[in-house]
Amino acid sequence: MSHVEADTPSPTTTTETNARTMVEVRELVKSYGDFDAVRGVSFKVRRGEVLGFLGPNGAGKTTTMRIITGFMPATGGTVLVDGLDVLNDNMKVREKIGYLPENPPIYLEFTVRENLDFVAKLKKIPRSERAGRIEYAMERCGLTHVADRICEHLSKGYRQRVGLACAIVHEPEVLVLDEPTIGLDPVQIQEIRALIKDLGKQHTVILSTHILPEVVMTCDRVVIIHRGTVAADGTVDELSRQVGGKQRISVRLEEPNDQVIPRLKKLDGVEDVVPGPYPGRYQITVSEGAAAANEISLEILNAGWGLLEMTDDAPSLEEVFVQLTSM
Repeated sequence: MSHVEADTPSPTTTTETNARTMVEVRELVKSYGDFDAVRGVSFKVRRGEVLGFLGPNGAGKTTTMRIITGFMPATGGTVLVDGLDVLNDNMKVREKIGYLPENPPIYLEFTVRENLDFVAKLKKIPRSERAGRIEYAMERCGLTHVADRICEHLSKGYRQRVGLACAIVHEPEVLVLDEPTIGLDPVQIQEIRALIKDLGKQHTVILSTHILPEVVMTCDRVVIIHRGTVAADGTVDELSRQVGGKQRISVRLEEPNDQVIPRLKKLDGVEDVVPGPYPGRYQITVSEGAAAANEISLEILNAGWGLLEMTDDAPSLEEVFVQLTSM
């Protein structure tokens, strides 16, 4: 299937190239008898984008990711990867995708290098290129120094690295990662998170995870799926504004003052001012899109109340997630 004209890459600018759609999911449906695990899911992922794919257990995340990667057929709808239909061009799509499922499919009795060599053969990488690709994957994933270690003797964090190396050994354009940090300790999580962020510089990434700070630190955009449908799609800031409705600003002053609330309430765009949880703190609600922050700070400075801190008090991704998935 040919690309939509607006998504056709232009050779003239990097910006236009990066705007190209790499993965497009259209009205995806997956049914098991009378139960619809996925019900009309649609979203796009642009070239070079890192997408966080979130949802509670049973929401349809893993099912959607398996359909995208061609490991499971859809009941209805369409998935395009770089313009190729996953159903009709399955083998070509698999050449463009690197997939890391929740449990890395590696052979524990093999060494790191043997696992990569096995995958390289499965991916039909030419013999003349195989050694170079394997070295590249090990270097990117920090595995060169354990290349000849048996995987059974590696930590879980390093096994995850081996799984990632197997996913990128054929240099795919798209990486689909399902819970890549599950079961890891905090140090291992930081290491894998940094690796994913680095891989995002060269690959389009779809990342499924339950660790929400991981999404904030690594992802450009978020799709939240709930009960088989898309509940939200946008950047973290966009979702916070949509859920919060109003912008909230928190200020901390040197000390409380009886004039703070009545004077700030008179400013354009300010809808409400209430005391915060501690003396000298105030929470201010402003109209959506209102440029009230400058006026608030100027009013405080002119009044001599001693502005110590001023922050955007928008809902966190965790608050957004809970609100959208508890409906």
